[in-house]
Amino acid sequence: MILIQTEDAIIARLRLGLGRMVQEVGSYGGELDEGLGEAIRRFPAAWVTFGGVTKTEPYGTSRQKFKATGQFVVMVGERSVRGEAAGRRGGPAQGEVGSYPLVYAVRRLLSSQDLGLPIQELMPGRVRTLYNTRLEREAFSVFACEFQTAWIEEALPRDHWPSPPAPGTPEAETSPDAVFARYQGKLGQPDPDWLRTGLNYHLTPDDGQADAQDLITRSEP
Repeated sequence: MILIQTEDAIIARLRLGLGRMVQEVGSYGGELDEGLGEAIRRFPAAWVTFGGVTKTEPYGTSRQKFKATGQFVVMVGERSVRGEAAGRRGGPAQGEVGSYPLVYAVRRLLSSQDLGLPIQELMPGRVRTLYNTRLEREAFSVFACEFQTAWIEEALPRDHWPSPPAPGTPEAETSPDAVFARYQGKLGQPDPDWLRTGLNYHLTPDDGQADAQDLITRSEP
């Protein structure tokens, strides 16, 4: 599934690129909503989440394909016992990277990257302040860096049901439709195997009758 692949690829690139700037890079799991004090102790950190689909429009002349535009968000957080400004700007110690440099590093690493996936290059968007305050003796700040991308989605033909590859095949491991078989959703019949194709050749002027014919048949493995 392209959303999982994109989030995983963003995390992998940030882990390599940020190096020792952060203690942690991962998928956001509500760290800032529950147990804020524990989350601050893990700063500097970066968390990645999907921000939703903002637009969907037809793609090309096909009625079965759509271009989906969506957002991914990277949240970066930093703390400092020396004050709010030091937490944002960084300090002389190795561990005081600062949230502003983290914002720069994240945008530098991700902007215009497609991560080797069938998506539009990541376009940097807004940077929003989530937190810029103090908790007990520690000042901390968290910023959300937004990135826009797009990908192509293919709709099912009218009145059809998903037809995932047979379980146990290599294709089943990568097919997003495998989720329907895994959870016993209604499935359609798989497309029949190709056996043969007939070709008719018409010379000009065309009298409506084929002047030559070919029959291409699949050879047995």
